[in-house]
This record gives sequence, structure tokens and C-alpha cells, in this order.
Amino acid sequence: MNQIDRGHIDYKSEVLRKSIHLCSLSIPVIYYFITKETALGILIPLAVFSLILDLARYKKDTKLNQYFHAVFGFMLREHEKDLNKKNLNGATYVLLSAVIVILIFPKVLVVTAFAVLIVGDIAAALIGRKFGKTRFLDKSLQGTLAFFFFSCIVVFLTPKVNGIYQEYLIGIVAVAIGAIAENVSSRFADDNLVIPISVSLAMLLMYHFLLPDMALVLANVPN
Repeated sequence: MNQIDRGHIDYKSEVLRKSIHLCSLSIPVIYYFITKETALGILIPLAVFSLILDLARYKKDTKLNQYFHAVFGFMLREHEKDLNKKNLNGATYVLLSAVIVILIFPKVLVVTAFAVLIVGDIAAALIGRKFGKTRFLDKSLQGTLAFFFFSCIVVFLTPKVNGIYQEYLIGIVAVAIGAIAENVSSRFADDNLVIPISVSLAMLLMYHFLLPDMALVLANVPN
């Protein structure tokens, strides 16, 4: 998120929220070293537990509700506290999106797309909120450019199948699409879902059309 008018939580709380979000970078890092089955064996129970906990906290006047809001309430956005809509919090969406992209897409795409989610989203939120003055689509131009710039760094650091220049070009175009998706994500779903799915799908399609003979498998890595 990088809206110009985001005032639901103060900037200090935003930084803390994104610092916790940074811990999710462990998901693509660890996934690189383990098999798809092992990753899903870890993530699916975590996602189910987080989902149950997230929904349970909406029961009014319960100890869980009181404890959750006492500890984490200052970091929750307004839509995450709405007792009527019962929206999930960002952490649950991160776990659910990890399960979805790992199930659907090749590892080489997931590692990049999920790292883009974490790094790009943090950059968009912190820079967009601090310096976002120019409206672009639904949010700020500064936040969207920050997402794109830092996500490009991710593209150059994450593993590639053969390391040829077309793979980097595919990654750069995909994160440009991801930057737009992040900007308008509130129209469709939570950005933690929209970003990794849109980036993974964009890369998959471009690999299919530009490098149709390339097997999307990383060498010497569990798959």
C-alpha cells in the first residue's frame, strides 16, 4: 500500500508493521532450499492456524479478542478491525498467498515473486507514505516507483534458470506489472494476494512466449 491519504495508523506503527512483514522474506529464502512438498507441509498448517485465529478474534468480548487488540491493535488498519466485514489481517493473507503460488507456479518464479511482494510492498508503503505527493491511479506515484525500483533489485538478486538477459527482462517487465497491480489491488483483493500472483503469472506467460523451450527448473536445488 502507498496511498497518499493513508492515515489509519501512524508512521511509526507503519514501520513496525513492515518490519514484521520483512520476516516473511524467510518464506522464499527457505523455500529455495527445500522441496515443494516440504514447503506446503509447513505452510498449509500455519495458514490454517492463522486463518482460524484471525476469524476467532472477531468474536466480541472474548479474551482472544481483547488480547489480540491489546497487543496488535495499534498496527491494524481500519478494515482489519471491522467486526462486521471480518477481513483477514495481512499475515494471514501472506501465508495463504504463499500456499497458492507454491501450489501453482514453478519454484524459480515463486522465489522471485514472493521476494518482490515483501521488498516491493515495504518500499511502496514506507516511501509512498513519507514522500507520496503525486497521485497515480489509486495511490501515489512515488510509492509505485519505489515498488518498481526495489523490486528490480530483487530481480537481479534472485535465481534464474540459465541467467540469460531475457530472464532479467522478463523479471523487470513482471515487476512493472506487479507495481501497477499493487497500486490498484484494493479494487480486487488484498495486495498480499494480488502481487505474488500477478508477478508469477506475468513471468510464466512471458517465459512461455519468449523462452518456450526453457524448462523452469532450477539446477542443483530441491524441487
